[in-house]
Amino acid sequence: MSHSLISTFRPSAHHQLLRRQTSDFSGLPTFRRDFIIMAKKKEIEGVSDQMNAIASQNLDQAPARRRVRLAFTQVQQQLDHVLFKMAPTGIRTEEWFEMNSKGQEIFCKSWLPRPGVRIKAAVCFVHGYGDTCTFFFEGIAKRIAALGYGVYAIDHPGFGLSEGLHGYVSNFNDIVDNVIEQYTKIKGRPEVRGLPRFLLGQSMGGAVALKVHLKEQREWDGVVLVAPMCKISEEMKPPEPLQKVLIFLSRLMPKAKLVPQKDLGELAFRISQKRKLADYNVISYSDQTRLKTAVELLNATNELESQVEKVSAPLLILHGGADKVTDPNISKFLYEKAASKDKTLKLYDGSYHCILEGESDERIFEVLDDITAWLDSHCSVR
Repeated sequence: MSHSLISTFRPSAHHQLLRRQTSDFSGLPTFRRDFIIMAKKKEIEGVSDQMNAIASQNLDQAPARRRVRLAFTQVQQQLDHVLFKMAPTGIRTEEWFEMNSKGQEIFCKSWLPRPGVRIKAAVCFVHGYGDTCTFFFEGIAKRIAALGYGVYAIDHPGFGLSEGLHGYVSNFNDIVDNVIEQYTKIKGRPEVRGLPRFLLGQSMGGAVALKVHLKEQREWDGVVLVAPMCKISEEMKPPEPLQKVLIFLSRLMPKAKLVPQKDLGELAFRISQKRKLADYNVISYSDQTRLKTAVELLNATNELESQVEKVSAPLLILHGGADKVTDPNISKFLYEKAASKDKTLKLYDGSYHCILEGESDERIFEVLDDITAWLDSHCSVR
């Protein structure tokens, strides 16, 4: 499941995250680094105490996240979700790490169709805030690959299995540049070299995908956006004074987890049983948002809002009509403002944020069919 900014900037009075607060001459609060109270992790239903103990360890660094993911791999594959139960067989998968230009190990994964099936194009996935590319997306990727696509995904630095402090975004453009760097390598792989290439961005990954397109406008044959976080609606933006406080604090202790984050499961997953399964993505980041991360995400959406008229790639935008995490009206805004001559907006009546994971099986397949039909229609366009 991917998270967004909506809960990020709504601090509530009952969050007692600090033991002491003083004021400096500017009138803004100053906080000490050692005053953070760590939230207890939520227990996962249906697994042993031993497995819960494994899942509850500190996941700040990548080696721990990799160990936990390995421990839960078999459990995840047996979950009662259509993306796992009805995943196509015979898909060729590969996992590897690439060292990026900042010296971080970046986790990469590919899903290719069965041997003998001609590959039509490369589809490069960009995951959302807090999310990974090794849980629900596994089933999504297999279904797309089964229809003749090479599907590729990476975990952003600080998320999933990639190196970096868990949940920490020191500079949003570093995520964008890392996506460009890794997918430049992947587009040169023998199986997809010279073929059409598409970006598939979900939630925050939609914002990343758009910024990637804006930096290299001739490199992509189309962009697919699922519930994109490309503008913060006015009612969800923090008040100006609070924005200033967040910015100030982010300079003092950028990595501190001081921005309250409520559980977005009920807002993101319409089907309650599927909502419970999201807890099994044990290496997702669901703790309080780090201060610098919160500021970077807000700044990125503000910047992107001013640039949407420069978006020129063929666009497919898909959004749940009842999404309370990222506003479907923002997708309408993007659709209307983008310079793209080839653009399609699909709104799914009554659906929540996770239209590929948290809806009825029928709706999930409908969205997947809409994505692959659009990809098919654009494979010959260069």
